[in-house]
Amino acid sequence: MAVTVQQSPAPESDMAPDMSPDTWRALIAAIQSGLPLVARPYAEIAQRIGLSEETVIQAVQAMLAQGTIKRLGVVVHHRALGYRANAMVVWDIPDERLAQLGPCMGSFPFVTLCYRRPRHLPAWPYNLFTMIHGRDRDEVLARVDELVSSCGLQDVPHEALFSRRCFKQRGARYLPAAEEGSESHATVPAHAKELR
Repeated sequence: MAVTVQQSPAPESDMAPDMSPDTWRALIAAIQSGLPLVARPYAEIAQRIGLSEETVIQAVQAMLAQGTIKRLGVVVHHRALGYRANAMVVWDIPDERLAQLGPCMGSFPFVTLCYRRPRHLPAWPYNLFTMIHGRDRDEVLARVDELVSSCGLQDVPHEALFSRRCFKQRGARYLPAAEEGSESHATVPAHAKELR
C-alpha cells in the first residue's frame, strides 16, 4: 500500500540537516518501529540509511523541535507489568462541553488516550473515548469515578468497555517497512517516489 505524504517531512528549522524528502522518509521509516537495542542506535540507523550518526541525531532533534515527531518512547506491554485490566470508557459529552471536558479528562496520568469521535445516532451516542489501565477491574472503575468527580461528569452517560483479549499492541506506522513483516529493518522501499 502506498502512503501519501502531502508535505515533505523535513522540518522547517535552522537546525535541520539538508536532506532530500526521500532521505527524511527513510529516517522516519527507520525509527517509527523503535530504536534498535544496541549501544549506539543512531549509528546503526545511520548505517542502514546511508547517513552519519551525527546527521541522524540532528535530524531527530529537528523533528522533535518542530513537532513532526512528538517523542521517542517504548511500547509497554501493560499485562506483563501486572496491569491486567483496561477499558475504553466511552462518554456522551454534550458538544458544547467538549472543549472543557476533553482536556480535563486528558490531563489525568492514568488516561492514556483521549479522543473525540463522531456519534452514530441513534445506536451509538458516545463522542469521547478514554483508555484507562489498572491492575484489576476495580482499580479501573475507581479511576473512572475519579474522572467523574474531578471533571464534573456526574450527569454524563458513559460505559466502561473492558478488554477481553489482546490481539495486537504497537505504536502507529506511517511509512512502509522495506521487508514485509520485518519491523527492525525499516527503510524506504524502491517505490518511494509514490510517497511524494
